Amino acid sequence: MASQDWFDKDFYKVLGVSKDVSEADLKKTYRKLARKHHPDSNPGDAAAEATFKEVSEAYAVLSDKEQRAEYDQIRAMGSGARFTASGQGNNAGFEDVFSAFNRGRGQTADFDDIFSMFNQGGGSFGSGRFGQPSGGYRGAGGPQRGADVTARTTLDFTTAVKGDTITLQGEDGKPFKVKIPAGVSDGQKIRLRGRGRPSPDGGERGDIVISVTVRPHPVFTRDGLNLRITVPVTFTEAVLGATIEVPTLGGDPVKLKVAPGTPSGRVLRVKGRGVTTSKGTGDLLAQLEVAVPAHLDEVAKEALARFQELEPKENPRADLLSKARG
Repeated sequence: MASQDWFDKDFYKVLGVSKDVSEADLKKTYRKLARKHHPDSNPGDAAAEATFKEVSEAYAVLSDKEQRAEYDQIRAMGSGARFTASGQGNNAGFEDVFSAFNRGRGQTADFDDIFSMFNQGGGSFGSGRFGQPSGGYRGAGGPQRGADVTARTTLDFTTAVKGDTITLQGEDGKPFKVKIPAGVSDGQKIRLRGRGRPSPDGGERGDIVISVTVRPHPVFTRDGLNLRITVPVTFTEAVLGATIEVPTLGGDPVKLKVAPGTPSGRVLRVKGRGVTTSKGTGDLLAQLEVAVPAHLDEVAKEALARFQELEPKENPRADLLSKARG
């Protein structure tokens, strides 16, 4: 920022606050104005963007204790202390500014004091720390948002489906609690707002982003909000029909009726026994699979041989062979 701007701009007036405003009230006022005039909230509005830049510029100076003190000192010298050419106006020129640094030093001005005040280590006017942006929109200034922190956790299948509150360890080694919503899926990310790293200059904190891995279940699998399970039935249960018990996740088994002549692979639906989330409740899908006995005694073999003689002489693969031939 050019030194002339420090005399011309009233940052307190830009933000609409008094000169003794506290840091907390200053930040609160800035955030309110920044939200109101942010270009993202006012697309195509050049006036809003200009106001946003002015507000951010003012906050960048007044939020820094050293800059604010130096700004107040410069403003206290009065509007007559301007860097203008010699002879322009009454008592204009460097004398007004130098006088503030020469009290008690005699008649010789210490150029290092005045130049370091505006340039902080050299360079031309405006190249130093005054007005340096600390982030914000298009380098206009304003506080930066803190960085996000990533974490990982592995959940058992039931916890992921039902939801729970778990404890994780933070970057600082301290434990913190995380509420796992019901129905979280493998690979999903959970974002904890404002729980990440702090802003370097008084802005909002970052988030904690947790990547979730779900352990497979030995019986159930997820299909959206539905749960799937493969249920074995015997040959006679499938042929003659039966009532069977099917397990549910975390609950009592339910009874399902298998109709006579049910083929292997048929799916029976149990309403409302799936995953429950804010989006709804799924079902339990039980896929029947005819189990072939691995061991038969001689009596059973003889009975099957007699059945084979009596069963319909139909080839269950006839349709398959016909479609394959074209």
